[in-house]
Amino acid sequence: MAGGGSRRFSSRSPSDIAKEVRESQDKLVSESFQSNLGSLIGDQLAALNSRDVGLVRERLDLLKERLSGVLEGAIDQVFGGSVAKKTYVDGLSDIDSLLIVNDTSLASKAPSEVLDRLVGILSGHVPDAVSVTRGRMAVTVQYDDGMEVQLLPALRTATSMKVPSSRTEGWSSIQPEGFQKALTRANMDCGGKLVPVIKLAKAINAKLPEALRLSGYHMESLGIAAFKGYAGPRVASEMLPTYFEKAAQLVHAPIKDRTGQSVHVDEYLGASGSPDRMARSHVLDRVAKRMRNATTGQSLEQWRAILGAEL
Repeated sequence: MAGGGSRRFSSRSPSDIAKEVRESQDKLVSESFQSNLGSLIGDQLAALNSRDVGLVRERLDLLKERLSGVLEGAIDQVFGGSVAKKTYVDGLSDIDSLLIVNDTSLASKAPSEVLDRLVGILSGHVPDAVSVTRGRMAVTVQYDDGMEVQLLPALRTATSMKVPSSRTEGWSSIQPEGFQKALTRANMDCGGKLVPVIKLAKAINAKLPEALRLSGYHMESLGIAAFKGYAGPRVASEMLPTYFEKAAQLVHAPIKDRTGQSVHVDEYLGASGSPDRMARSHVLDRVAKRMRNATTGQSLEQWRAILGAEL
């Protein structure tokens, strides 16, 4: 037996043995890199998820209590809340709660008047709040610990709801439950990894030049489309570049709006193949290639730059 083992060993050339040693070492280095990359992405995601969800819900409940005289109900957004500070409300992507207003005196009013009414009720009556302000679409309550809670008013109609339009001074009809269900289902199909990947993608998008950024709602819709039938590894280090690769192609043409706010999610980019679409496709593809190159070169520094630096 010992002699047989010796003969098997001696039949291998020194170059074969050296190759096997190198492959073993490369495998260990690759596994170490993937582990470190996973930790890096996990830390980035933890920073994005740093909101105290319990405190957000407490504050939402108190805000809704203050507004009870004009509210029929509310839909708290499971995936809501801005990923990056100072982003504007865009569709349903960056709000914490959709407030269903039940006040006949407001039914025929312009969105600006409804928003002013909500600000008037809340101003000076919210513990720990340092300001209550409104934008075109939503009311933002800022607290003394830096937290911001954003509230989007809605009026119920016979067939849907209407919310302040992001592009006009009027109202826009929506069906928010359909989009929430689609995102929830897609996230479940990806083992709960899709929403974290979208959050990371939004954070990267926020670092792009403003003229080349996608809207938050558009990015969520791209995520649903990009991972339909996805069968690859369910890890962020693989799904994130896949998101940008798929998005670079999907952005060429309009995506149907699941909420009913408009015909398409991305009307702001114009028709299929428009210069705005092609410019964004180029940027998305460039981000994807930087990720792939960083992984191929096993460079955590390049990944840090992608996740946290200006692109």
